[in-house]
Amino acid sequence: MSCCGCEAANAVAKRTSAQLRVLWLVLVINVGVFIGEFGAGWWASSTALQSDSLDSLGDALVYALSLIVAGRSLRARAGAAMVKGTIQFVFALAVLAAVAHKLIAGTVPLTVPMAIAAGAALLANFTCFALLTGFRRDDVNMQSIWLCSRNDIVGNAGVLVIAGLIAVTGWEWLDPLFGAALALLFLHTAFVVLRAALPQFVRPSPTGLHERN
Repeated sequence: MSCCGCEAANAVAKRTSAQLRVLWLVLVINVGVFIGEFGAGWWASSTALQSDSLDSLGDALVYALSLIVAGRSLRARAGAAMVKGTIQFVFALAVLAAVAHKLIAGTVPLTVPMAIAAGAALLANFTCFALLTGFRRDDVNMQSIWLCSRNDIVGNAGVLVIAGLIAVTGWEWLDPLFGAALALLFLHTAFVVLRAALPQFVRPSPTGLHERN
């Protein structure tokens, strides 16, 4: 005679174990992307690239937090998602400050390092996105992670396009402009995540972030 409760518990344990493996992998990838992109952005004087690297750093912090709350209560996971939304908001402000500094300093970005770094980061983050897609509907925590990964791909692709446009047209102002656009994307993600996580943190329910989007 089978035990339905035991089977359900085993299924949850297996799912949590799979989440942990994926989270560790994407954590390592994002730390590497941050180091590479930030260094290349500093060398290339690119606000867009450095802003994109900050997103990877934020994601690494997010994944580390997710490892802590994986398998815990829905309220704990919702609280983790709220922290992630706050991180996205703080990074948006940091990017806007970097854009303002860029406009004042007036430095010209180097497009070749920009393109190389953004291309490598795009491949790495697409790998993370693919790994996380199968878990995006598990709970509000995993859904918030998936949204952050999506932002990474948008940012990397955008930096590639901006690098090409600057190389062709010489319009260096596109670099801080794209940095500002990334900041707006971070703000939007912060709003979406916080709006979905707050009700679950205050009053835990079986609903998830994916039901709000």
